[in-house]
Amino acid sequence: MDTPPAGHPQHPAASAFPAPGAAGPPPVVLARRADATVVRIGGTVAKAHAADCDRAALGIRLRVAAHPLLRGILLAPLPAGDGPEPLLGTCPDGRPVSRWPHGTPVDPGDPAAAPWEAAGELLARLHTVPVADLPGPLPPMRGPAGVARALAAMRREARSPAAVRAVEAAAATLPGWARGEEPPPRADALCHGDLHLGQFVRHPAPRGAWRLIDVDDLGLGDPAWDLARPAAWFAAGLLAPADFGRFLDAYRGAGGTALSGPGAEDRAASADPWPRLDAPARALTVQTAARALARAAAEGRGPDEVDRTLVDACSRIAQTR
Repeated sequence: MDTPPAGHPQHPAASAFPAPGAAGPPPVVLARRADATVVRIGGTVAKAHAADCDRAALGIRLRVAAHPLLRGILLAPLPAGDGPEPLLGTCPDGRPVSRWPHGTPVDPGDPAAAPWEAAGELLARLHTVPVADLPGPLPPMRGPAGVARALAAMRREARSPAAVRAVEAAAATLPGWARGEEPPPRADALCHGDLHLGQFVRHPAPRGAWRLIDVDDLGLGDPAWDLARPAAWFAAGLLAPADFGRFLDAYRGAGGTALSGPGAEDRAASADPWPRLDAPARALTVQTAARALARAAAEGRGPDEVDRTLVDACSRIAQTR
């Protein structure tokens, strides 16, 4: 039998929940991507992960999220099964599934309300968690691997040759570690790996404290990577300087370590963030632009204004390196 479509109450991810009573709320699909399906029922959310994901690494990531040292930083998972990994269950189609409390996401229609101070503080707290005290072995943070995946998708799908050339030229300026091809120069901190505003929710809903969600890329890495997407948006003109400043000030004020050099005895943040943020910010600009071009092609349209802004940023990167 074919898998029911997203939104259908019998979608496999919905099986992570107990069957609701007659008056219970039906499952609602919040997201459906190639690598994940997210379903909500009442106050609980189930995430069906990619079928080919590293289940052992995912299990460690979930145990880290549930660890007391991460309380108040990451949203903690709920029990999802009765086996040796009680935080990880299985859908009928074989995909691993995790369960989470529902939180209220950032309102995309109100950019002025984006929690930049909370984002900076939460990241600083994440980066200073003592990794030796966490469940392990901790997997590497998967962020740089996303650059290579985005470029591959762009090469398969994109139909804007000039834009593709601009992104490829910017990609050629990146060090190998920023494309996931070699170890990073620093990998001593617990990192989120895929930081953007969609990774923050208020819990308890609707007006609780902000928490980080989505542990699929969580692991040991260079903490500068987690600051790189806001830095890339700022450099491309998509994030106001004042908002970027609020983010960095909160990060520094909470003791974040990403802006100091590897092995530095003094962990105080440098006054100039760009020596640490330049390469990862270029990498996230390339990744975001490549994904935008692939998405435009999949939707049967040309690049929109935001897509073109990202491609223009790639052109500037290529011209100035």
